[in-house]
Amino acid sequence: MQRPQTKVRLGLSAPKPPRRVVARPQLLTLCSLLLSLLLLGSSCQRQLNQREGRYYSARDMVRLKHGERMGRAAPRRAPGPRATVKKKTKVPAGTTASAAETGETNAARPPAPRRVLRASSATGVVAAAIEAARGYQGTPYRYGGTTRDGLDCSALLQLSFAEAGVRIPRSSNEQAAWGEPVKPTELRPGDFLFFGSAPGSATITHVGLVTVVDAQGVEFIHASTSLGVVENGFEADYYLSRFVRAVRPRLTSE
Repeated sequence: MQRPQTKVRLGLSAPKPPRRVVARPQLLTLCSLLLSLLLLGSSCQRQLNQREGRYYSARDMVRLKHGERMGRAAPRRAPGPRATVKKKTKVPAGTTASAAETGETNAARPPAPRRVLRASSATGVVAAAIEAARGYQGTPYRYGGTTRDGLDCSALLQLSFAEAGVRIPRSSNEQAAWGEPVKPTELRPGDFLFFGSAPGSATITHVGLVTVVDAQGVEFIHASTSLGVVENGFEADYYLSRFVRAVRPRLTSE
């Protein structure tokens, strides 16, 4: 008996679904969205300000504002007579110029004049803290120090505000979180300025106290590692390049 032959039907495999092709308008929309997100992310990395159609960083805005203040504070002088050049006279070694004129030798050199501090517009607790901080001028820097024999930058602020009846944190990182952020173009006496150890650094290693904000610029007092407690101008490139943030402290009396 013959077995029934089964016919094997050679069939083709199931057809694959057609590849999805993104239409050109949708592709352009997707690229535009990604580009917008990249631009938004990069703009959030730095604090930018717009002026006259251009964008400036916070540091550049401080420089521009300082230049405008100095331009208003120092009007152009009228041309006057040319200054006469005084010839230098040769002075023997060990003799000062004044001694050469009077005939005295080995005269003691007078001390360098102390930097004249500008008056602060601060009042109340802030004025008392600034006055206390200025009383530490000349105190040498000492890491971890908290006395007039030597102190560091955050100790200067803590001691100064303690004398004004306000208790603030000890370390600079704690002080940076003890208040509200403020733009460097809107500083006022009593604000805290925080700096990094190198230009562009975002790690806080130094702190100072704003003492003066007037037409000549912004002054702040701090404990410098090389000069001790001293008052400097904030708009100097050295400090602006290392500036991290500014904070307006919460002043609560003890």
